[in-house]
Formats: sequence, structure tokens, C-alpha cells
Amino acid sequence: MKKKIAILRGINVSGQKKILMADLKVLFEEMGFINVITYIQSGNIIFSSKIDDDLECASIIEGGIKKQYSFEVPTIVISRDELNKAIDNNPYSKDIESSLDKIYLTFLKESPTKERVENLQGDFGGDEFEVIGKNIFVKYAEKYSKSKLTNNFFESKLKVPATTRNWKTTLKLQELSK
Repeated sequence: MKKKIAILRGINVSGQKKILMADLKVLFEEMGFINVITYIQSGNIIFSSKIDDDLECASIIEGGIKKQYSFEVPTIVISRDELNKAIDNNPYSKDIESSLDKIYLTFLKESPTKERVENLQGDFGGDEFEVIGKNIFVKYAEKYSKSKLTNNFFESKLKVPATTRNWKTTLKLQELSK
């Protein structure tokens, strides 16, 4: 059994795509996953699976949610090792103490092409980012909600599904997946 983390995009936001975490936990168990733990209402699930392939796990989860709730929820699944590697590779780790609330991690379903990454240019008002594999590390000058560097921006430019978590949540997912 491998420890994995499912990161759902766009649930329980402004009353849209409402899914109670207790119900989601039961649904994951019904889909055959074990040791299921949910964390906060934004759709973070730690679980164990016999399935090695993260894209296959994501497809099963997306299908189960679609069947149960009649709406689509993009899902990114990563291994515990992949999460640990992302945390270790944070180019803004030296700024964590002074800017913890301004550092975010955008998870990508797959690695974007080099050409698309090279085309990520523009004036981002002091916001900084770095793409490393299937992750985008972002350091906001102010607030996430005031930035151009959103999930929609990255998805439209990179043509890859994305979902973002703040650094505190990312570290909590690491802690819960031990």
C-alpha cells in the first residue's frame, strides 16, 4: 500500500460543488482506498492505495465523485514522496519565516512542456513564481486573491490542470501523510 494525497480543485468554494468531508471519506473507502484522512473543507485527502499510478487514482476519484454528486471535480493525486520532494525543493524556503502566508504551491496534474513554461511572462506586480516539474512555487507580494497568478492563469498558459494550496496547508498534508 502506498500513501497518497488527493488534492481536489474547486469544492466548497462560495457554496459551489459542496461535499462534506465526512461524506468524501466514506466515498473514498467505497472506492477501495484505506486509511482515509480528510483535512479542511477545500478537498485534501490522505489515503493508502494498492494502485501505484497517480493518474489512475485521480481518474477513479473523479469518476466516483461524478457518479455520487453529478458534477466534475478535477483531482490531482501525488505520492507522499512526491510531496516531500516538493517541500524540499521550495525555492522560497529561505523566506518561509517572514512570508509564510504569502508562499503557495500550485500542483499540476502533469509536467508542462518546456515551451509553455518559457511563455509564462508578464508583469505580475511583484509576485514571483518558479516552475519545478509538476509544481509551481509562488511567492505573492500581497494576497493570493489580488494576484494574476491563479489556477486559471496557470491552466490557460500551461494547458495542464492545476490546484493551489497555501504553504501551511502543504506542510499539514506532509505531517498527516507520515
